[in-house]
Amino acid sequence: MDALVSTDWLDKELGAPDLRVVDATWLMPGEGDAAAAYEQAHIPGAVFMDLTELADSNTTLPNMLPPAEKFASRMQSLGLGDGSRIVVYDQSPYKTAARAWWMLRTFGAHDVAILDGGLAKWKAETRATESGKPTVRHRHFTAWNDAKGVRTLAQMKANVGSRDEQVLDARGAGRFAGQEVERQGVTPGHIPGSKNLPFGDLFNADGTYKTGDALKAAFDASGIDTNKPIVTTCGSGITASVLLFGLHLLGKDAALYDGSWSEWGADPSTPKETGAAA
Repeated sequence: MDALVSTDWLDKELGAPDLRVVDATWLMPGEGDAAAAYEQAHIPGAVFMDLTELADSNTTLPNMLPPAEKFASRMQSLGLGDGSRIVVYDQSPYKTAARAWWMLRTFGAHDVAILDGGLAKWKAETRATESGKPTVRHRHFTAWNDAKGVRTLAQMKANVGSRDEQVLDARGAGRFAGQEVERQGVTPGHIPGSKNLPFGDLFNADGTYKTGDALKAAFDASGIDTNKPIVTTCGSGITASVLLFGLHLLGKDAALYDGSWSEWGADPSTPKETGAAA
């Protein structure tokens, strides 16, 4: 299974015994109820992955990776098990299927894809949807935390000096430059030496991912060398996953700074820059 699958492909595969479909829509507070939207209409057989709940409850930082045991328990309750082919989609402006894709792979799922265009494209093509919640049979999910693709605050601090890894920020240009107010207690700006590629630049007008030369051009325009090590970051680790997925489509491995600006910007010991990328 390719990492990016079409609506045509998924429509033909629905009902396959090893296929699991996941709605991973996440919204900011005040933007709506993602779970309610899922229950109103979703791709037949899809289950809802609650990214708000699927986080580390032992930190005040938002959206941090949960312990492996918690992740495995939640996946089992969704019927996602060892050997499943998993297709993730969303109906979020933040393209949150990429966060679910990254989490699943980080915790050991091997065959995970994103539905190109998400639920919006599926509905626009008048494909079938259903409402309510499907009956799910629990399956065993073997989870382990593969930390090689995750970066910590200490690692990111060390990288400011070494510049061993390029840092690519998925936030909008205004937030990156420090021209927009961040959440309370978080100083505006960006990690010194980082580059900026707003995650929306990776998509076509119809919400599908850019691919091939068009996708490579988006990364090139940011000043990033895709042949050298890259760490992606954003506000809280959500849209950084979009950049990481885009790099994956180009055949490039990258890491993600899970604490992102919510952690870096709130820490008085971290250096911060404002303005456009150098």
